[in-house]
Amino acid sequence: MRRYALLTVDTEALPRRADTDHVQRLIWGRHEAGTAGVREMCSIGAEFNVRHTFFVDMCATTRYPAEMREVVRWLDDAGQDVQLHLHPETLPKSFWSEHGLDGTPAYINEFVGQDRAEFLLRHFGGQISEITGKRVLACRAGSFRWNADFIRALKTVGIPFSFNNSMRGYTAGRSAFGLPTNLPYVWSNNVVEIPVTEKWIAADTGRPGRWASLTYPESSYFSFRTRRFRALPRFLSPGPKFAVLLLHSWSFLHWNERRHATYVDEQRLEGYRKLLSRVSLDYDVITSAELGELLARGKIPINSVVDLAQADSEKPA
Repeated sequence: MRRYALLTVDTEALPRRADTDHVQRLIWGRHEAGTAGVREMCSIGAEFNVRHTFFVDMCATTRYPAEMREVVRWLDDAGQDVQLHLHPETLPKSFWSEHGLDGTPAYINEFVGQDRAEFLLRHFGGQISEITGKRVLACRAGSFRWNADFIRALKTVGIPFSFNNSMRGYTAGRSAFGLPTNLPYVWSNNVVEIPVTEKWIAADTGRPGRWASLTYPESSYFSFRTRRFRALPRFLSPGPKFAVLLLHSWSFLHWNERRHATYVDEQRLEGYRKLLSRVSLDYDVITSAELGELLARGKIPINSVVDLAQADSEKPA
C-alpha cells in the first residue's frame, strides 16, 4: 500500500475566539501585526503541490452570511477541497424556531433521533453545493461531538464519509464510541469512517497515559497536551500508511491572555512549511474525492465493518 495523507482544516469563526471581525481574524487570519490564515495555508500547500480539505463551519453563515460564502467561494476557486463542518451549539434560537425545530440540546452528540441532524446536513451542505457546484462528500462534527444518529443522518442525506472518529474525543466524553485505529473503517450502514490520526502515549512521571492527535500545532483544546511541533517528525516516523492531519484555520495564530486568536510572528508558518516538506515526500496528499476513488479501486483497504449500534451505547463510567 502506498502512503496517503489528508490535510484537514476545521475552518471556523467561533464567537468566543475573537472580540470582533471573527471571519477576518479566525479564518483569513488578518490582524494588526500581520496575516496568517487560510490564504497563507493554501500558498504553502501550493509550494509542495498539495491541496487541503477545508471543513467549513457553515453554522457561522447565520452570523456572517456573505463573509462565509466568500470563504467557500475563494477556497473552491483556489482548487481546495471544501467539505462540511458543523458547530450547531453556536446557532441562535431564532434559527431553529424559524425552521420549526427545537434548538435543544445544542450539541450533536446529544441529539436524539435523526431529524435535526438531517436538517443541518441538508441545509448547510446545500449552501456549500450551491456555491461550488459540487456534491458534499464528507462531514466532521464540531469538536468531534457525534453519535450514531448523526452517522445515520449522513447516510440518509447521501454523504459517504464521516471524519469523526477520535479516541481523544471519546475519552473526553464527546462521543459514545471510539475505535483505536488510524485506518478507515465502514459502519454497518455503509458510511465510511476516516479517523483522525492518533497515537497512544504511555504514562510517564506525573502524567497518565493519553491519546495524542496528529495536529499542527499541538493544541491545548483537549485535556492532555503532548510535545509540540518538534515531535511531529517522530510522530510520522516510521509513520502510519494512512494519515489524517488536523489543523484549524487559526493554526498559525497564538492565544492571548483572553484566549483570543492573535498574530505574533511567522514562526508557525515556517514550521508548517517544514512539516509539509516532509509530508509531501513521504505521502501522496489526497482530497476527499480522490479518497473515494482510491477506496473504490481497493488502493486503500477497509478491513473492518463496525456495527453502528455500538455508537448508541452510553460511554462507560
